Amino acid sequence: MKTVFDKATREELIERITLLSEDSNLQWGHMNVFQMARHNTYWNGWILGKEDHTYQQAFLGKVFGKIALRRMIKDEKPFDKNIPTSAQFKVKQINGDLEAEKLKWISLTKAYENYDNPGFIHDFFGKMTKEQIGILVYKHSDHHLRQFGL
Repeated sequence: MKTVFDKATREELIERITLLSEDSNLQWGHMNVFQMARHNTYWNGWILGKEDHTYQQAFLGKVFGKIALRRMIKDEKPFDKNIPTSAQFKVKQINGDLEAEKLKWISLTKAYENYDNPGFIHDFFGKMTKEQIGILVYKHSDHHLRQFGL
């Protein structure tokens, strides 16, 4: 199972991130390439605890979160297309500096080498083990890179 805590896997993701450009073609979904990169920098900062985040599990997550998490990370199967995201991760800004977002995403991906955020609670899945976080982060990045053909 691929995990962002594996150096070779991080390097693979970083190589794919570097290939993003304004010309990257959207395969599904509604975000443009800048919005997708910004979504990922915010999301990874949230996981890593890089900003002042309040971690709280939503009520529906308390009911269904653990079941959904097990289903999503049980095997190598990529995430389904068009899975919903929480409102806090939707990027409204349409244009921006893609290269700067790529560099930030790469930096955040490298930061998983020294992951330490014991207070992290996913808004839907709840408290997660480090192993679960590693798999989820890989699959999330992979999902969005595949969204643009990478």
